[in-house]
Amino acid sequence: MDEPELIDDGPVLRPYALVRGRTPPSAKAFDLLSVVAATGTPVPPNADLGPEHLRLLALVRRARPVVEVASDVDLPIGVIRLLLDDLLTLGLILNRPPAPVATTPHVTLLQEVLKGLQSL
Repeated sequence: MDEPELIDDGPVLRPYALVRGRTPPSAKAFDLLSVVAATGTPVPPNADLGPEHLRLLALVRRARPVVEVASDVDLPIGVIRLLLDDLLTLGLILNRPPAPVATTPHVTLLQEVLKGLQSL
């Protein structure tokens, strides 16, 4: 019986190796709907950024939600959040939290508006 041919896709780098075993920041720090954008600040010469950091930085040259960035990068969201946090700490990106969910008016206010319209 023939053995199946193995395809070599190159070296596999585990996510924890990319982030050097660090744990990601709180999910609230980089909500999936948060908008991130590069500040245009040059990368400091002493910054210890890997190719993944630079790829993320290139992806956010224009403001984009974290969920969009995550869809373009083949990494777990926890790793993406940690890499974005590194960029934020260096002042290379801005992080704008998602817009708050609109609140609905109170029922009594709606009833008063309805009464006012009916009286017209």
